[in-house]
Amino acid sequence: MQATHSPPGRTLGRLGPALGAAGAVLALWYLLAWSGAVAPGLLPTPAQTLAALADSARSGILAADLGASLARAGQGFALGALVGSALGFATGYLPKLSAAVTPVVSFLRPIPAIALVPLATAWFGIGETAKRLLIAYAVLLAVWLYVHDGVSRVPVSHLRAARSLGAPLRRRFIEVLLPAAAPALLAALRYGASVALLALVAAELGGADSGLAYRLQVDGQFLRVDRMFAGLLVLGLLGVAVDLVLAAIGRRFVHWSTS
Repeated sequence: MQATHSPPGRTLGRLGPALGAAGAVLALWYLLAWSGAVAPGLLPTPAQTLAALADSARSGILAADLGASLARAGQGFALGALVGSALGFATGYLPKLSAAVTPVVSFLRPIPAIALVPLATAWFGIGETAKRLLIAYAVLLAVWLYVHDGVSRVPVSHLRAARSLGAPLRRRFIEVLLPAAAPALLAALRYGASVALLALVAAELGGADSGLAYRLQVDGQFLRVDRMFAGLLVLGLLGVAVDLVLAAIGRRFVHWSTS
């Protein structure tokens, strides 16, 4: 199958609404900053925010913080997504296992990662292990829900038909269950990536000495609002970039998905 490429006009047409919304937000931001509706010094303009971001980049602080945060979030996401996906496939396919596991996961899901920061610190100290496990915990619960739901919705008749044709369990998984649940798995990974960034903020508040959320906390103590906005901007752009990458991977390998 030959790859198809969208014409530039069509691509720009798809980006039009997003660019328009971004322009509207920037205009509103400028108006609020210059109107005096918010106390001076508490709401920097976009230009001041970009200046603070450039200063952080020149000093090397941004690169160091971004590297530390990406390592924590990436490793926590990988662990949580792997365990959550495997558990979701297992509970979605095996009703008896689902009956045993679902109540436990349902009990844990309302407990946010930030509530576990003191406990994780007490158990694992203030090192990287506690931070990565907190992120993995949050991602696992989010990914499990999507994957479990997607697998449990796969028609049983499809699996029975494959089994009646003599397909072993491995082939039923690879050729029937996995393709049918792939759109749900893709959605789970995209949602899990955003949850990883949310949990990253909680994790870095528990004794980190570097990272985007740690820098937000330090800048907040000194009321460097321009730097705080710069940090929030980086976090937001990082989330958008990760989601776009996962969406592109989904369109390439899960082309039957509507996401």
